[in-house]
Amino acid sequence: MLKILGRASSINVRKVLWTCVELGRPFEREDWGVGFRPTSDDSFRALNPNALVPVIVDEGFVLWESNTICRWLAAEHGRSDLLPSAPRERACVERWMDWQLGDLNNAWRPAFMGLVRRSPRHQDAAAIADSTVEWNRLMAILDAQLGSGGPFVCGTTFTLADIVLGLSAHRWYATPIDRPPLPRLRAWYECVTARPAFSSQGCGEHP
Repeated sequence: MLKILGRASSINVRKVLWTCVELGRPFEREDWGVGFRPTSDDSFRALNPNALVPVIVDEGFVLWESNTICRWLAAEHGRSDLLPSAPRERACVERWMDWQLGDLNNAWRPAFMGLVRRSPRHQDAAAIADSTVEWNRLMAILDAQLGSGGPFVCGTTFTLADIVLGLSAHRWYATPIDRPPLPRLRAWYECVTARPAFSSQGCGEHP
């Protein structure tokens, strides 16, 4: 049985949960992280020296890094709809996944952590304001991409890019900031979050 280690409130854990449900892959989840078993424990660090969630364990195979886990799961199940086998189409999906993990995550962190999570370390008003501007700028880039051939991020097929970016958009809409309307993004967001796999693991309950 596949084990997923990490708390369900983590956006990176939710990527893996959503992917597993889309695949029909059975799994068990164990709570690790803030408020649960500490990831600083030696037993967890032996699995992931970075002490971050998620980590998966599948019959002795250990893997960390959320987007890598999602790609591995899709490839293992032969789901070329979620992760295309053709090099160019696959590169499109992976490009937007990497953009989410790098550019987008770095942009939203001060605003989300300060306004939603109420982190004492993220209460600088100027940093929150700058984060909001950059976050909105990047979401406008995503909106433009959705207008280039959609209705999904990489064209006419729902892929892993829609999973990871759908969760990021969920955070954007849940954070109390001023946002541009971005109608294409709104229509896409409502489409992807209406999928049963999104709600089945509580992905929409908390940002």
